[in-house]
Amino acid sequence: MQRLNKIIAWICLTALALPALAQEKHAFTIQQALDYAKKNNVQVKNALLGIQLQQQQNREITGSAYPQISGSVSGTYNPYVATQVLPNFISPSVYQVLQDQGVKDGSGNTIVMPSDFGNIAAQFGTKFNASAGVDLSQLLFDGQVFIGLKARSTSIAWQTKYAEVTDETVRANVYKVYYQLLVGKTQIDLLDANIERIEKLSHDTKELYKNGFSEQLDVNKVEVQAANLNTEKLKALNSISNGYLGLKFLIGMPMKDSLILTDSLDETQIKEGILPLADYNYKDRKDYQYAELGKKLNEFNVKRYQLSQIPTFSLSGNYYKSAQRNKFDFFGKGDWYNLSAISVRMSVPIFKGFATKAKIEQARIQLQQTNNQISNLQIQIDQEINTARANFTTAVTTLDYQKKNMQLAETVYEQTKKKYEIGTGSNTEITAAQTDLKQAQTNYINAVYDAIIAKIDYIKATGKL
Repeated sequence: MQRLNKIIAWICLTALALPALAQEKHAFTIQQALDYAKKNNVQVKNALLGIQLQQQQNREITGSAYPQISGSVSGTYNPYVATQVLPNFISPSVYQVLQDQGVKDGSGNTIVMPSDFGNIAAQFGTKFNASAGVDLSQLLFDGQVFIGLKARSTSIAWQTKYAEVTDETVRANVYKVYYQLLVGKTQIDLLDANIERIEKLSHDTKELYKNGFSEQLDVNKVEVQAANLNTEKLKALNSISNGYLGLKFLIGMPMKDSLILTDSLDETQIKEGILPLADYNYKDRKDYQYAELGKKLNEFNVKRYQLSQIPTFSLSGNYYKSAQRNKFDFFGKGDWYNLSAISVRMSVPIFKGFATKAKIEQARIQLQQTNNQISNLQIQIDQEINTARANFTTAVTTLDYQKKNMQLAETVYEQTKKKYEIGTGSNTEITAAQTDLKQAQTNYINAVYDAIIAKIDYIKATGKL
């Protein structure tokens, strides 16, 4: 038992020394812990980044409706200008003129046009070419872009609701771990009280043994009980220490920082808040709101593919200057020639191998799946609320019962102890009373925690967390 006391003392001293080594010290109420988690929990932070990501995706969609302007500059060097072989169209004209004029050859014969004049090898172009210009395009109408623009606000709302759903899940876990640690404090207080009782009993039993009114067996039994209580306290302290680490991880706090919980358990507050069975609304649930926004996005998806079957209109224009040189002297004197065009384009989808129809049907099926999920979610919410309400009611009743039972066990122990001290009770009776008291305290601690969990689950089920 002395060794266990030393270990417990070492744990306590270590716990006191840790804040001095930590970079920061935090004393949190439950609300402060929730606020800290909202800013530092990785899942919540990533969900909030998802909103920013959607905003940038919306900008991308909006950008496709704005004019698209690009500039270009190009230069080409042709070491060998391309040669084109053409039919000899010059010689026939010359011979035709000679024939028309009646010109004779050196022998005095009339010139006759040959049947084949062959080909001419000609080069078109220059060794150096350069151009610079601007292209502009403007989408006048595209059904898919139009739907994308309409869906922007819904997309932001959908991502925002997802962040709220994530935050709600984290909040529920923070509540549970925070109050579990508070219950752990109560458990330590009860164990300390039991250890104090057993140490007093051990002292009294040893005195009775010295005076011949007790046996060594009785002294040994009490020491076994004391060792068991100290072992249980050691395990409880370790469990609480791990619980603090878990809470730090959950709220996103560095492990080297110290954390102190400043709230206390209030049984009256735990018992409050049971709503009438029919007093809830599906729309209070954030996951239900999230599902409805998902349905709306699926409806936009169907419309997007439907509008992809109608014509699209666009406007484009360009302006260029170009030059051709046999020497690289574009920055000197020389002509630059203008080139410009303005065009309007209508693109009419005629046949795409039934791919668009398949996409429309896929989007409709996905919409029906979402409708089915929403219908199932309503059933799930009904089940969760009814189950959580029943568990909450039972947990509160059990808590009252276990509290009274613990108080009764304390009374029985005290009475049994008095009988033992005056010699009218046996060591067996007081051992049994101690065991019953410890069990009643354990049952009470479990009942408190069960009531807290049941209330958090009930509040979350009704969408009030």
